[in-house]
Amino acid sequence: MLALACLLAGCAGLPPRAELPLEQALPAATDGVIAERVAAATAAHPGKSGFHLVADGTEAYALRAYSAQAATRSLDLQTYIWHDDLTGRLLARQALLAADRGVRVRILVDDLDARAKNAGLAALDAHPRVEVRLYNPTASRSGTLGKAGEFATGFKRLNHRMHNKSWIADGRLALVGGRNLGNEYFGASDGPNFVDLDVLMAGPVVAEVVANFDRFWNSPSNYPIAQLSPEAASETALARLRRVLEESVAALDGSGYAQVLREDPSVQDLLAGDTRLHWSAHWRFVSDDPMKAGLPPEQRSEVVRALLPEIGSTRQRLLVVSPYFVPGERGTRELLDAAARGVDVRVLTNSLAANDVAAVHGGYSPYRKPLLAGGVRLWELKPGGAPARFSLAGSSGSSLHTKSMVFDGDRAFVGSYNLDPRSTSLNCEQGVLVGHPELAAELAALFARQTEADLAWSVALEPGGGLRWSDGSDAWTRDPAATASQRAMAWLMRLLPVESQL
Repeated sequence: MLALACLLAGCAGLPPRAELPLEQALPAATDGVIAERVAAATAAHPGKSGFHLVADGTEAYALRAYSAQAATRSLDLQTYIWHDDLTGRLLARQALLAADRGVRVRILVDDLDARAKNAGLAALDAHPRVEVRLYNPTASRSGTLGKAGEFATGFKRLNHRMHNKSWIADGRLALVGGRNLGNEYFGASDGPNFVDLDVLMAGPVVAEVVANFDRFWNSPSNYPIAQLSPEAASETALARLRRVLEESVAALDGSGYAQVLREDPSVQDLLAGDTRLHWSAHWRFVSDDPMKAGLPPEQRSEVVRALLPEIGSTRQRLLVVSPYFVPGERGTRELLDAAARGVDVRVLTNSLAANDVAAVHGGYSPYRKPLLAGGVRLWELKPGGAPARFSLAGSSGSSLHTKSMVFDGDRAFVGSYNLDPRSTSLNCEQGVLVGHPELAAELAALFARQTEADLAWSVALEPGGGLRWSDGSDAWTRDPAATASQRAMAWLMRLLPVESQL
């Protein structure tokens, strides 16, 4: 079967990419509610950019939906995953309605996820004001056999993914961080919801996010979906998609999530224009090169090159949140060096029971003992820890998806970067560093809450060399609450030489 798949893949490789002119973002909007609000705020803080942490999933959804509704000129949307679920469809509908108003909509999606939604994305592309491009796509657009063959014959290329997430409205507002587009990122899932984090930005920093979107948009690593699926990008398909998307409005009206959106205080602040921003002239937006895979290993991660000096200059406290935490030799050394010079190093990651990718836990677990022995403090999120405040039917659990760091209480990082080999060497990542004590304190307060005993287990090294998990009332000597299948997967991953892929 694999031989047949490889044969099919060999006969159906990617065609040469169409010659496309370089395309730049439209000038930032000068009219409309977004432009008016941002202009007033930036005028009061000349030379500075504004930052607002978005920890609440409901607010994260509302910010995206509202900015799409309010946009008058452009929407530039970049994501790793765009789910075909309630919130995913609602956001697609808002993008389509914006295009109907004349807004230019550019959508860039990593093809690892987009392939499964090919028909819907291609239908969106049929709108004259919408263009969809796919990052590092497969030639096969449906079925598993051709995809398996392409991965077998072209694994090196297809193993490189775009993990960036940006939502840019009118060139005036930008959201970046850890969230993809789908129910579990917005507190709307019937199952586990992610504990995640974005940062809303306004001011000069947005121009850099826009320029980075253009860099990815014009990269030879992406293809217009219309080139790969010309038959799917039709007016008939677009009309069919409109009907499906309109049904999502009725689904929302009949759900508890609509009431959540009406009652959430952060959403009310947004609608009233009262969302509070922290203003700073000290910031740095960083992003990996879209052609990262072709660079020498030591030059691949712009994010790492930005974070290492911050870690090295930290003198008092370093807070790290990484859901997929496989620090490797270099990362372990950096954390241990910080602890050795007296820095209070604290790390929050997923427990085995909470991790949605149990294989990653197998890569993380060997580093626990050396980190703890060197003075690093560890917490692991419980599977029921930090549940979303609201969901369609009540969350059955939660999994950590936040990627953040706090340095000495005055500098903060939020982005898509996990402290693991995949983020460092294989996937494109991005994030923003901000120097602002109040913003850093806000992020530190989130860390403190998420590591409290009701939400996370503290992990300690026992005198005999074993590990001990505790939540203040109970203690365990092996990964708490994990299923047999999770333990088996983590054990297998510890045996296999796959750390570089995690």
